[in-house]
Amino acid sequence: MGYDWDFSAVFRDFDLLLLGLVNTLKVTGLALVFGVPLGLFLAMLRLYGNGAVRFPVAFVIEFLRSTPPIAQLFWFFFALPLLLGIEIDPFEACVITFSLQSSAFFAEVFRGGIVSIDKGQWEASKALGMNRNAQLARIILPQAVKRMIPAFLERAIELMKTTTLVGTISYADLLYQANAIAEQTYRTIEVLTVAAAMYFVVILICSMGVRRLEHHLARTGEITKG
Repeated sequence: MGYDWDFSAVFRDFDLLLLGLVNTLKVTGLALVFGVPLGLFLAMLRLYGNGAVRFPVAFVIEFLRSTPPIAQLFWFFFALPLLLGIEIDPFEACVITFSLQSSAFFAEVFRGGIVSIDKGQWEASKALGMNRNAQLARIILPQAVKRMIPAFLERAIELMKTTTLVGTISYADLLYQANAIAEQTYRTIEVLTVAAAMYFVVILICSMGVRRLEHHLARTGEITKG
């Protein structure tokens, strides 16, 4: 006995799915906007901070990378407001959680990119009379960032996948909207199929962009293609 597919109910509420996709992209985008500079800051502290700073920073980075994102999300949404006596709505909790978690991953990307630069670059810039800040800003980071771009984009894609957890605190992302429509229409398979297709299209476009960029950078010698 075959299944009787019916997508009509799904497309009647397709605007809600689009709104959910926009909400997903908002959280992903803001997590990147805040996470990247914070990741750079953490990387600088871990690389060049004094001993009293490096260990706590390294611990924070490893803690954020190692603990489940859903546990972090619950903590910022349920625990932090109780501790501080403030209100945090689902959107704010999502942005805080994924910004901090992403910053830990980006910190390691920055650190890896910086240490990959040949020591001769440091020595040459030092011979020109540059201090460390000038060396980083003018010589090291511009080269390192080119090598890090594919890793940044891959992390952005992973971040978007991870945001599917936000529905657990009632933030209306794509998956949350899909589940809501499924409960109203009783067309669970159709709704989740369309939602999965929307994720697939967005992530496929991003993945194709990453591969194309990797190919271009490998061809120009900026990175070594694996």
